[in-house]
Amino acid sequence: MIFLKLFWEFFKTGMFSVGGGMATVPFLQDIAEKTGWFNSAQLADMIAVAESTPGPLGVNTATYVGYTVGLPVGGVGTGILGAVIATLGLITPSIIIIIVIAYFLEKFRTNRYVDAAFYGLRPASVGLIGAAGINIVLLSFFRVSSLSQLAAGFHFDYRHILLAALVLVLTRYVKPTKKLHPIYFILMSAVIGIVFGFAQ
Repeated sequence: MIFLKLFWEFFKTGMFSVGGGMATVPFLQDIAEKTGWFNSAQLADMIAVAESTPGPLGVNTATYVGYTVGLPVGGVGTGILGAVIATLGLITPSIIIIIVIAYFLEKFRTNRYVDAAFYGLRPASVGLIGAAGINIVLLSFFRVSSLSQLAAGFHFDYRHILLAALVLVLTRYVKPTKKLHPIYFILMSAVIGIVFGFAQ
């Protein structure tokens, strides 16, 4: 039953998170609140790791959540099964949509209603990505997952702001580091997070 729920939750995420990986973040927060499979702090960590590793954010988080949900059921084997099921749940809507579009490509290409629908999806995508950006700021800097929690009280950690400001300065304003590959800044941030115990 848990695997069916896992598939369904990530299927809904894959179906409605239009706009790429960051658009999945509001759906992941909803999954966290409804199921208790992970909390806000763990979501922030998942996003950081998923953005630092190869592959789309949504797929990486689905795989991780599926593994951690399946693990207590029966060990490593069920953890891997959970990872596969959650990942399949996330990517299945995209596969179905691509097959349908490929089948009806010519009709879709000239259909004004489809064209209008895609124009309508653009602002929705911007809104989802904007909401995800705000959620990440709240999680990273204030350790809360919503504006209502922020109003109720928060734990402000100046180290996170300092690290973000340092990366911004190094990537935008310091000539020797400005052209470095992003992987250097990801690794630097990971090392700083470990050394200074950002997760505590």
